[in-house]
Amino acid sequence: MQNTLRFNDVLLIAGRAFQPFQCVAWAPQAGSGELSLSVIDRASTRLLGRTQLPSSAYSDPVQLASVLQQSREQLSQQGYTLEPWCMPA
Repeated sequence: MQNTLRFNDVLLIAGRAFQPFQCVAWAPQAGSGELSLSVIDRASTRLLGRTQLPSSAYSDPVQLASVLQQSREQLSQQGYTLEPWCMPA
């Protein structure tokens, strides 16, 4: 059985997945368990991408890796160059 990820670990992983850009993460106050991720440029002036993750997706390392990789691919298709990344073990 795989370990579930802690919220703080998810934030660190997501932050590293989108370098050299910034990843801003927050949980809506409604307490729905969702996590919102926004990728912005380094000057914090332009939103490059956004995704919302249910807790079931971000607490599971396999699902989180899949979602982050899909988001990275979308940014690459839009012409943004990301640093190499892989899901930490």
